[in-house]
Order: sequence, then C-alpha cells, then structure tokens
Amino acid sequence: MDQNRPVLMPSDVSSRIGVFDRFAGWSSKVVGRAAFFCFCVLIVLVWAPTIFVLRDVDTWQLIINTLTTIITFLMVALLQNSQTRSDQALQHKLNAIADAVADLMAFQARQYDEDLAKDIDELRDAVGLETHESTAKNAKAS
Repeated sequence: MDQNRPVLMPSDVSSRIGVFDRFAGWSSKVVGRAAFFCFCVLIVLVWAPTIFVLRDVDTWQLIINTLTTIITFLMVALLQNSQTRSDQALQHKLNAIADAVADLMAFQARQYDEDLAKDIDELRDAVGLETHESTAKNAKAS
C-alpha cells in the first residue's frame, strides 16, 4: 500500500464510469455467456473445412492462429480492466467495513472497556487500515 496516497473510502469513489470501462463491463458479460462460446465453436467449424480450399497447411494454420491470438489479446485487456475495477470496488467496501468495526470498537472502548484500544490497533494493523482512512477522523476534520 502506498503510504503517500490516501486510500479512497466508498463514499469518496466516483460513480461516473468512462466509455472504455462501460465497454469492458459489457464485453465481460458477453464473453461469459454460452452464446460467445458457441460463436467460438462456429469459427472453428467454419475454419476447419477451409483446408480443402487453401490446400496449404501453413496458411490454413496461420489463419486460425492469427485470429485466436488477436481475440485473446483484446479479451485479456478488456477482462483485466473489469477485474481491476471489481477488485478496487471490493477493497473499498472492505476498508469501509473494517473502518466501521474499528469505529464501533473505539466507541465501545470509550463507553465500557478501555482494553479495546489495543484490539482496535490490532484490527487496523491486520487489515492494513491506516488512521488517515478512518471516516471518524475525516468527520472530525470536516
């Protein structure tokens, strides 16, 4: 975790999604469906008999290799974008949950049990939650 850059809390994350991100999300939905798999099988079924037309095995193999390489290259980029955004959203949610638990423990420590302060520090250390990420600290600063 970069110590110089504050981690965003879910309320700080923009709900605005760019054109590429929307396209990548749509693409990941399409690729995950059975229809896309059937489309890939259809490509192979159309390609296979072209050996009789081309008569050159090297050209015949080059066609399918090039096609699959291009599709794979593009899909990796699109799916990586979707996975990265999903991971970031999950991390923001986990940070918010850990922060809420730490805030609740701090409240309980002030009200009932002073020993919870040590447990709060252990929780923050265990999940890597920095003190500058705390919503309670942000609320006091506002």
